[in-house]
Amino acid sequence: MVHQTRRETGCEALSERVLAALRRVERHRFVPSAQIAQAYDNHPLPIGAGQTISQPFIVALMTELMAHNADSKVLEVGTGSGYQTAVLAELVAAVYTIEIVEPLGLEAARALAAAGYPNVHTRLGDGHAGWPQEAPFDAIIVTAAASELPQPLIEQLKPGGRLVLPLDAPDGTQSLSVVEKSAAGAITVRPVLRVRFVPFTRH
Repeated sequence: MVHQTRRETGCEALSERVLAALRRVERHRFVPSAQIAQAYDNHPLPIGAGQTISQPFIVALMTELMAHNADSKVLEVGTGSGYQTAVLAELVAAVYTIEIVEPLGLEAARALAAAGYPNVHTRLGDGHAGWPQEAPFDAIIVTAAASELPQPLIEQLKPGGRLVLPLDAPDGTQSLSVVEKSAAGAITVRPVLRVRFVPFTRH
């Protein structure tokens, strides 16, 4: 994955903290039983309801791009299977995660509790609105492709924070992007890598 990061994104390398977190998280806990034999392969896997668990490389890259630290409070939009959530929980103080598909959200909450992550807070609902009661967040990660920047998430991001998400491009592709909010509130968007995510679902 280190070589893939250099080649595809221009990043020098994934940090040892992120790589260590991936080694600690037992990915088989977060995939359906029919997919367990492939749990540690570096590719996406279906998890039901038309959703997927991202490949470990993308999970690692998105985590790295957030520029988190051990004291960070992070919002995740799109819990999915809970795998990305678990990786974040290994690295930051608190993770608030929202899932719109109820069966997936309930199963992810069960898996995260069984894996022992007391710093994870789960919720069912439309992630476009974020989690205003717990804002602001040091970093936000969105695990589905949005057609435009979700304004509520921008508002809930701390000055100096980063939002990492896939964005739809006019040519029909998607670009994994880093959105930075300056101390003065100015927003900049930096595309990093072409990706393919499921669409951002809303009520």
